[in-house]
Amino acid sequence: MDTFALVVTILVALFFTYTNGFHDSANAIATSVSTRALTPRAALAMAAVMNLAGAFFGTGVAKTVSEGLIETPEGSKGMGILFAALVGAIAWNLITWYFGLPSSSSHALFGGMVGAALAGGIDVIWSGVVDKIVIPMFVSPFVGLFVGYLVMTAIMWIFRRANPHKAKRGFRIAQTVSAAGMALGHGLQDAQKTMGVVVMALVISGHSTYGDPIPVWVKIACAVMLSLGTYAGGWRIMRTLGRKIIELDPPQGFAAETTGAAIMFTTAYIFKAPVSTTHVITSAIMGVGATKRVNAVRWGVAKNIVLGWFITMPAAGVVAAVVFGGVKLAFL
Repeated sequence: MDTFALVVTILVALFFTYTNGFHDSANAIATSVSTRALTPRAALAMAAVMNLAGAFFGTGVAKTVSEGLIETPEGSKGMGILFAALVGAIAWNLITWYFGLPSSSSHALFGGMVGAALAGGIDVIWSGVVDKIVIPMFVSPFVGLFVGYLVMTAIMWIFRRANPHKAKRGFRIAQTVSAAGMALGHGLQDAQKTMGVVVMALVISGHSTYGDPIPVWVKIACAVMLSLGTYAGGWRIMRTLGRKIIELDPPQGFAAETTGAAIMFTTAYIFKAPVSTTHVITSAIMGVGATKRVNAVRWGVAKNIVLGWFITMPAAGVVAAVVFGGVKLAFL
C-alpha cells in the first residue's frame, strides 16, 4: 500500500475535522454568547477544551462509522474512496459555512462516504445507513424539539414566582455549565466520526485490523484538530443559531443547551448512533422558543435550515462521486 496515499488521506481527514470544528463551534456556544452568559472568546476557549476532553469519552460512534456504513474497500481504490468522501464533506462544510447555514458536518461525511462508495463500486451497508443515520436524522430533531419544549416548560413552572432579574442572572451563570456539557457532547460525537475514517484508512493500508483499540495518536490528533477548528470559530453560523431563529434569554439558552447535551450523550452511549449536533441544538432552540409563543420562532429561517439538512447527504455524495471519478482517472 502506498504510504503516501495513507498519509494524504489522514491529513485530509484531519482537515475535515478542523472544518467540522469551526463549522460546528456555534452548536456549543451560540446560545451562551447571544445571551451574554459568556464572551465570544471565552466561550470558544471553553468549547475547544471540552471538545478535546469529549473525544476521549468513548469509541462506539467511531466503530459505527468505520464498520457499519460501507464495506471496507481494499487497495488504492479504497484509499481513493475515503479521500473522495472527505473532500465531498469538506466542500459541503465550506459552502454551508459561507452562507451561514447550520448544516450537519456529520451527514456531509456520511453522504460523502456513500457517494464515493457507490461511484467506486463498493457495497453500501444500507441497513446500517438507515438504522444509524437516516432514522436518527429524522427522529433526533423531533426529540430535540419536544424535549426542549418540555425542559423550558418545566423551568417556567419551577421559577414562576422567582424574581425575573435574579433568575436570569442565575441562568446566565448556569449556562457556563450547560454550554460546557454541549461542547463535551460535541467532542464525544464529532471527533469519533473522524477517528472512524482514520481507522478505515489504517485497516485498508494494513496497519491495523478491526477490533484493535483505536491508537492513542489517532484520538489525540482528531481531538486537537477539532479543538483548533472550534477555537477558530464559525461566526456566520453563530449569528444564525444565536439570533436569527429566535432571540434567546438565559433560561432559554440553558434549556436548549441542556437538551442538546443530554441527547448527544444518550445517543453516543446507549445507541452508539452518530447523530448531528447541528440538528439536535437547532431543534432544541426551536422547541424552547415555541414555549414563548409559536410565532416567536422565525419559521422561515427554520425552514431554510431544515431544507439544508435534507440536501446535505446527497449534495456531499455527488461531490464525492465526482472527486472519485477524477481520482480514478488520474491515479487508479
